[in-house]
Amino acid sequence: MLTTLQTAYSDTRAADLAWTLGREPLPALAVLDLHLGGADVQLRLLGASHQVLLREDGGVCSETVACLPGSSTPLPLGVSKRVGGWEYEFAARVETLSEGQFAGRAQELLALVSDHPHGLAGTFPGSPHAFTAMLAQRTEGQTRWRTWHAYPQEGQLVVTRTRVGARIPAAALHGAAGGS
Repeated sequence: MLTTLQTAYSDTRAADLAWTLGREPLPALAVLDLHLGGADVQLRLLGASHQVLLREDGGVCSETVACLPGSSTPLPLGVSKRVGGWEYEFAARVETLSEGQFAGRAQELLALVSDHPHGLAGTFPGSPHAFTAMLAQRTEGQTRWRTWHAYPQEGQLVVTRTRVGARIPAAALHGAAGGS
């Protein structure tokens, strides 16, 4: 799904992006609700980038990557941790491209995501290459999503990749800890 976001482009620089887990849902400009193999995934485009909400077996995982006032957690290159019994992995990288490369990559990504049934992309007024795009999938008990945040004024594309592994039942966690 491709939409034009009705807001001013507020992410000023790729370096301003911050990452957080566990935030409550923030006001969204576009939302795509997905049911992927027992998991409910909500892809949310914010005025300041993205938020993904994952709900499965009573557990919730919330990831936010955005330029948020007062946020002090910069965008990490990688994170691996347990979140509510899930194994959570996050990776980010910044691609710096020439103007021509950037335009081509933007067109390619927007076409890929807008035509995908599990994709959500939003372009910002003012530049056809200013966008945020998200794509989710579920395979082998794991939910995965990728995002792309475009900064055409800098020629930078921030690419993130997240994997949330199968939730470990509480009984199994207690049994393993107890050494039965």
